[in-house]
Amino acid sequence: MDQTLTFSGNTEDEVWTQLNSALVANNDSFQFHAEVNQAGKTTIIDVDIDPGGGFEGGYETTTLSAVVSPENDFRFAIHPESFVDEVGKFFGMEDIEIGYPEFDKKVIIKTNNAEKVKYAFKDSQVRSAIGNLTNFTLGIVHYTVPETDQKVPFLELRIEHGIMEPEALRTIYHVFYNVLTEIELK
Repeated sequence: MDQTLTFSGNTEDEVWTQLNSALVANNDSFQFHAEVNQAGKTTIIDVDIDPGGGFEGGYETTTLSAVVSPENDFRFAIHPESFVDEVGKFFGMEDIEIGYPEFDKKVIIKTNNAEKVKYAFKDSQVRSAIGNLTNFTLGIVHYTVPETDQKVPFLELRIEHGIMEPEALRTIYHVFYNVLTEIELK
């Protein structure tokens, strides 16, 4: 499926009813691309599975991304404790713990605003879902937007696994939307 599907609603249930139907109809595909507009926030969901073949190894990714307000210079990056640290030390960012021992021992968090990260991860369901992921990164990244040629901040969750199961993808979407909402509020 090369086309991007668009789903809109005011609540997660409204958008997920539509999205679930599309996932079920797309169950034999290795790709899924959707734009989800929920209560004024747009999230892009990309699932890409390449099984490889012959001498090629395959790959799988699930990526959720959304533009965040450029009004401040908030940055953060989270990855599993066991993940090779490609993020490095960004200028002004430090490793932190947020006071939830089960979460803190599973992930490495880098940020320039510890209080904002603590606020974004105050929900135990969010911490549990993120803490149970493997091979992922979650954070603020900057991409050049073609219409303006300016770098724009995005919240991005990239998982090295193709998640096509509707309930599993909904859990990831719920967590992502929750973090997006919290970082925009604080």
